[in-house]
Amino acid sequence: MWAPDVYEGAPTSVTGFMAAATKAAGFAAVGRVFLFGMGDLIALWQPVVAALAALTMIVGNVAALAQTNLKRMLAYSSIAHAGYALVGIAAGGQVGASSVLFYLAAYAATTLAAFAVMTVMSTPESEDQSIDSYTGLIRRRPLLAVTLAIAMLSLTGIPPLAGFAGKYFLFESAIRSGLIWLAVIGALTSVVSAGYYLRVVVVMFMREPGAETCLLYTSPSPRDS
Repeated sequence: MWAPDVYEGAPTSVTGFMAAATKAAGFAAVGRVFLFGMGDLIALWQPVVAALAALTMIVGNVAALAQTNLKRMLAYSSIAHAGYALVGIAAGGQVGASSVLFYLAAYAATTLAAFAVMTVMSTPESEDQSIDSYTGLIRRRPLLAVTLAIAMLSLTGIPPLAGFAGKYFLFESAIRSGLIWLAVIGALTSVVSAGYYLRVVVVMFMREPGAETCLLYTSPSPRDS
């Protein structure tokens, strides 16, 4: 649970690297240990990993709902996404390993896109990453708004984006392994995640920017060219 404080306090570019690269590397190591090193002992560790995956998905998504800062929201959602990756670990076998690798690739690419937008939106004077600071972004910086919206929809798991395919493969591998209950929890928590991911899209596309927001972000940044 240290992630939200670190995400919020670190520079956005550093946070993006932490969110994507370190998580992918960490789960590559975890998958190597469980799926290949201890694959013959799956009957012993599968129930524990499956329970941990369910708990992580639930806690991460519920906590993210209450956040008003985009970086903290993505920090809690990253906890939830760690739970989704654990679904593939719990499934085991070659199918589980393949689903985890695909999911991590999709998650890393999507997260990097989101943090790239957030980096462009920050200024030398202020790095306000509150969700309200993105109000009406489609009218001020349409390219950034569309990019961030695609990232949010992909993280939610909306078809036909990469996030949907990643979750589909994970849940399918869980069902094949007899972990139907875990796939159901994953699907339900994905619905919960729509509550905070789509909130960002609504703020950007369906609300008018206030005077203070317009003054802060009216001039295009050199990084947006």
